[in-house]
Amino acid sequence: MADQDPPEVIARIASGVSPINATQWDALTGGNPFVGHDFLGLLEDSGSVGPETGWTPAPIVIERDGQLMGALPAYLKTHSQGEYIFDHHWADAYERAGGAYYPKLQIAAPFSPVPGPRVLASDETTARQLLRAAEALVTQSGLSSAHATFIDPEQIALFERAGWLAREDVQFHWINRDYSDFEDFLAALSSRKRKAIRKERAAAQAEVRIEHVTGDALTEAHWDIFWEFYQDTGARKWGQPYLTREAFSLMGQTMADRVLLVLAWRGNVAVAGALNVIGPDRLYGRYWGCREDIPFLHFELCYYQAIEAGIARRLEVVEAGAQGAHKLARGYEPVVTHSAHFIADPGFRAAIADFLRRERAGNAEEVRYLSTHAPFRKP
Repeated sequence: MADQDPPEVIARIASGVSPINATQWDALTGGNPFVGHDFLGLLEDSGSVGPETGWTPAPIVIERDGQLMGALPAYLKTHSQGEYIFDHHWADAYERAGGAYYPKLQIAAPFSPVPGPRVLASDETTARQLLRAAEALVTQSGLSSAHATFIDPEQIALFERAGWLAREDVQFHWINRDYSDFEDFLAALSSRKRKAIRKERAAAQAEVRIEHVTGDALTEAHWDIFWEFYQDTGARKWGQPYLTREAFSLMGQTMADRVLLVLAWRGNVAVAGALNVIGPDRLYGRYWGCREDIPFLHFELCYYQAIEAGIARRLEVVEAGAQGAHKLARGYEPVVTHSAHFIADPGFRAAIADFLRRERAGNAEEVRYLSTHAPFRKP
């Protein structure tokens, strides 16, 4: 049963995150960098999100006496790109039935399949009010739906109590079990997997010199190098890159101490790179690109170097992004991720609810299967 409606409150749709007081916004995020004012603001200021991209910023905020009490990082979407929780078949079914699926309301960290808080609130009453405001925006504006993707596991119950439909997916995260170094981590693996990883690392490292760059050491020259890698990967995977070149410059200006760029060099030429974001307790692997195909270099830069960085910083988790069962053999473990969906049309909602029940059973079976194939030594 959905929660009873909270006391009536006035919520408004802001023009974007950038104009909102950064200190007040960040006080509600729990330190997650992907819903932080710096990251969401640089997406707006760089033109990476906006009406022309199909991501129109529409943050829903609640304020009292000039103080920000709660917010939803929300966007009006005219497509389903850059979300990593796929609803294209929902859109196709709804439009074949005569409905208009787009625009829809997306509550998310754009282009970032990173679990984190999606309801930024000082208390649960405000959180409930924000969800009711999102529902009102959908129904009053004639939108088909609202979608909150990659919700922090601690928040999914809030959406379920509000009557939203819950959905699950699977990612692969590396868990730091208080390892002292990479060799300590390898010791926890089966002998066969341990040997395979050592072989992969030796092959990759024999070809390149690897550099970690962060903080004040990051320069525009580094961003020029990585921009080339990002464009190549983006063009192959998504059709066109989501972020503009300016987004990386702004990232260097506002988030340099939370960025770890891992570069591979042949002599004076950078041949590959991986971009990570450093959070309070975890490392987030985000983008990768290369200039030439070197065996095992993707695994080295994106997975093994990330693990080493996580251990060195005593972080709890390394998140390797969406999908990729090949990560399992590299010590990354299956983790369930969560999204929630408010569907305005009752008939369409019932159909999606039935689909999600069946999908959830399949995901549970996948996690059970993957867990039995983890590379760790058996007790």
